[in-house]
Amino acid sequence: MRDKLVLIDGNSIANRAFYGLPDLTNALGEHTNAIYGFLNIMFKILTEEEPQYLAVAFDLHEPTFRHRMYDAYKGTRKPMPSELKEQMPVLRELLDAMQVKVVTLAGYEADDLLGTLAKRAEANGRDVALVSGDRDLLQIATDHIKIRIPKTKGGRTEVEDYYAQDVVTRYGITPAQVIELKALMGDSSDNIPGVPKVGEKTATTLIQTYGSIENLKEHLDEITKPALHTTLTDHFDMAELSKKLATIDTDAPISVTEEELKISSLYTAEAYKIVKRLGFKNILTRFEEDQKDNSPVQCEYAMITDLTEAEQFFVSLMQQPRFAYLALADENAVRGLAICASDEKATYLPVQGFLTEAYLKEKLSALLSRTDSFTAATFDLKKQMHLCGGLSMDRAGANLFDCAIAAYLLNPLKSDYDVEDIAGEHLSQIIKGYKERFAKMSIADAFAEDENNVRDYACDLARVCYLSAPILEGKLKESGMYKLFTDIEMPLAVCLFRMECEGILVRREELQDYSAELLKDLEELERTIYEEAGETFNINSPKQLSEILFEKMKLPGGKKTKTGYSTAADVLEKLAEDYPFVSHILRYRTIAKLRSTYAEGLGAYIDEDGRIRSTFHQTITATGRISSADPNLQNIPIRMEEGRLIRKAFVPKEGCVFVDADYSQIELRIMAHMSGDQKLIEAYKRADDIHAITASEVFHVPLSEVTPQLRRNAKAVNFGIIYGISSFGLSQDLSISRQEAAGYIERYFETYPQVKAFIDNLVKDAKTLGYAETMYGRRRPIPELKSNVFMQRSFGERVAMNAPIQGTAADIMKIAMIRVMRRMDEEHLKSAMILQVHDELLIETYMDEVDAVHRILSEEMTHAADLLVSLEVDMHDGANWYLAK
Repeated sequence: MRDKLVLIDGNSIANRAFYGLPDLTNALGEHTNAIYGFLNIMFKILTEEEPQYLAVAFDLHEPTFRHRMYDAYKGTRKPMPSELKEQMPVLRELLDAMQVKVVTLAGYEADDLLGTLAKRAEANGRDVALVSGDRDLLQIATDHIKIRIPKTKGGRTEVEDYYAQDVVTRYGITPAQVIELKALMGDSSDNIPGVPKVGEKTATTLIQTYGSIENLKEHLDEITKPALHTTLTDHFDMAELSKKLATIDTDAPISVTEEELKISSLYTAEAYKIVKRLGFKNILTRFEEDQKDNSPVQCEYAMITDLTEAEQFFVSLMQQPRFAYLALADENAVRGLAICASDEKATYLPVQGFLTEAYLKEKLSALLSRTDSFTAATFDLKKQMHLCGGLSMDRAGANLFDCAIAAYLLNPLKSDYDVEDIAGEHLSQIIKGYKERFAKMSIADAFAEDENNVRDYACDLARVCYLSAPILEGKLKESGMYKLFTDIEMPLAVCLFRMECEGILVRREELQDYSAELLKDLEELERTIYEEAGETFNINSPKQLSEILFEKMKLPGGKKTKTGYSTAADVLEKLAEDYPFVSHILRYRTIAKLRSTYAEGLGAYIDEDGRIRSTFHQTITATGRISSADPNLQNIPIRMEEGRLIRKAFVPKEGCVFVDADYSQIELRIMAHMSGDQKLIEAYKRADDIHAITASEVFHVPLSEVTPQLRRNAKAVNFGIIYGISSFGLSQDLSISRQEAAGYIERYFETYPQVKAFIDNLVKDAKTLGYAETMYGRRRPIPELKSNVFMQRSFGERVAMNAPIQGTAADIMKIAMIRVMRRMDEEHLKSAMILQVHDELLIETYMDEVDAVHRILSEEMTHAADLLVSLEVDMHDGANWYLAK
């Protein structure tokens, strides 16, 4: 069996990965998507090929021999985006650490190096698999050199393989004739000129007929088409130059030995460190235990299983001014408690014998109830409270330090946070995560297999929290977010914990009844759709639906994709205005989703006591908004009546009523305050209808003559300005021309000039600072503002306009929640806050406490912030959530 060499076109595959994956960053804010995608493709190829040899070739950023032939070679290429450029040296560093041979050579391109190495290997009796996104390399395909071209299909990477015969089958020419083809048709990506007005079809026919451009030159008199004959005659010198430019040099002077290409150990300790730093958790599992960096931590890890020793340990802790704790659990069963109170030692107490779960919870509660001055650090305080018991909001702000929340505030763009990330980012240390240590084992099973491994993991977590807390605190103070952390985010964690414990009562039978009603609506819609279409088909199949819409009915505006016509919502919404059939399709989709996600789906989340307990996340959104999951109760669609009716199934417990309080136009009021626009401020002070006022000013009509349609248009402008809407976006929202929409926006800014100046300054400041900031100092980094990609920069500008306003609204809502809950505690009310949805709070209120709850909500929500315009709250009571809104 022949040995095999895998060759990878480094620039091509990294570039493909960069554009094929969403923008990814690690804990340090470094862009990583190109590296991650490159590694996944490389590992896929290595698994499939099982080679003995491997090399990756890169271009150098300097002219090649082709530039000396033709100054304009690759002259039309845009500069490499900065987000990709910064990843290239890191990728090279990682490949070096993995002992992969990286090949470069001044004056030559990666294609030349790959072609040279491939031909050498073939001559030495080896098979070659060459991986690149560049089809120019098809010219070196043979029976032993396979060109592998990754493609993305349906979100998955597939690889097209080409031996010599595959090139003939696919393109009708031999590999060597790929050069001839390029000579005639040119290559816009490399700015190879070719012959003017000769495209791929014509070039292919000519090469299939004459074999080469040299032979074609000898037979130009046989070309009977006048235009083609003229362009070939007049520009054949360009064909000859283009052939030289397109020809890969397979004899480049590379001084690389066979031994250097041999694969040894890819998964080295040095590579592990880099992969860990980059945050590629899935790739870390490829490293064997002895290849990981297991250098000992300068800290003793102890385990206590004796009750007397545990008692002495907890007594000593009562004297410690600072410690960190973390409970380990399977589901909701605590399996042990880790505590670190010094740089030198961390201790794990497993649930075992007399050290029961109740005992550990009791001891921890006593520790956290101390009345002296102390600080206790942990990770994910809300989860720890669910495991070990709740705390007061005041204590959370004063004595407790949640490393997860601190890390989130410092870097709110990450999708998740774990202790390993904090160790790497803030301590420059590498620790192994749960999956690396235990795979899918439970803590209990892992402890039974190797108790020291569990001890070390738990002590790692406590030690990192202990060491990182003062560092995180310092960074929060340096960035001006420490008060935001202590006064808002930490008390909020307790507030959310209590809301999760309460949950909300849901009548399962009402959901089932409503599901049956929606099913009837769906069946009726189905009959109508089939009747209008003149046939039955699968409405949920994009392919079948597109055939009905754009092939059978011949509706306009179809967007052709690789898999057929698009039936995405934006396409159908434009058609729905003129074609009732399409509006029926959209309504069918909406009703179907309502039924499956809510009327049917919510039932799976109802606990034995009839209540749903959603999880509220405070470290997910970059703007600071609270999000809801499992289930997401914030996304119940309420703009349409069918969606609002879902809320009828949400009811208060016996003896209670729902009180719902909702901020009115809070983001517009914040914009008025932050911009200082006097006209906008005065309009709010007069308690006028702000949308009608805007309509009157923007459309130049007396206030008394503002029609409902004009008010709706003004409302779209008001809220659109907050979100940085473009004239195109507004034209789509209002179904007007782009020119008309631009006029609306222009007149809006003429009416409220300080709003325009404010928004411009938000973008300017964000470009200078690299982040946007709320009134309370919350920072939202905007790396997109430095992007070379126009669409990303535009997105960044919209974020810069919106984040300070939306983030401030989120901060004010959090302040209101904390103040309302504190007041209810102070007045010893039995009523409970159970739900928060954007600008809305829902209180399960005892009948004899309705007036008190109204008073508290009104006072605390309206005074949560001191703005130049008043905060207004709409309040309603109801026997269910629907009636209370």
